[in-house]
Amino acid sequence: MAAAKSGDTVQVHYQGELSGGEVFDSSRGGDPIRFTLGSEEVIPGFENAIIGMSVGDKKRVVIPTVEAYGPHLDELMLTVPSDEIPPDVKPELGDVYHLKHPDGPEFEAVIADVRDDGITLDANHPLAGEDLTFELELVAID
Repeated sequence: MAAAKSGDTVQVHYQGELSGGEVFDSSRGGDPIRFTLGSEEVIPGFENAIIGMSVGDKKRVVIPTVEAYGPHLDELMLTVPSDEIPPDVKPELGDVYHLKHPDGPEFEAVIADVRDDGITLDANHPLAGEDLTFELELVAID
């Protein structure tokens, strides 16, 4: 059987877990994820784990933070004073906002703290700082 290599388009069933065993995402019960190896469509550790697998192969891999969503960065925590929050906005913990950097693309930030003097937004990926475990099954090489 052919082994998956860079440039191949593959279909993979997966289940992702945090270090405590909590499932954060899964394709089980749905369609497998489809992507091209080497195109940076998925995190590096996920892609690297698929390379060399053959159709029907299954494996469990632990992807360290550096090969997943990277470390949680303090510089992506933003404090917004209450006088800069529009009066019609009632911020609540966990709310997600789409913001635009003056010199760059749009990004998401989650309200991580709400105080009388302002709010703290977290622009890190929700899985930043996490080692991730994946159950993988290579379903097809297109």
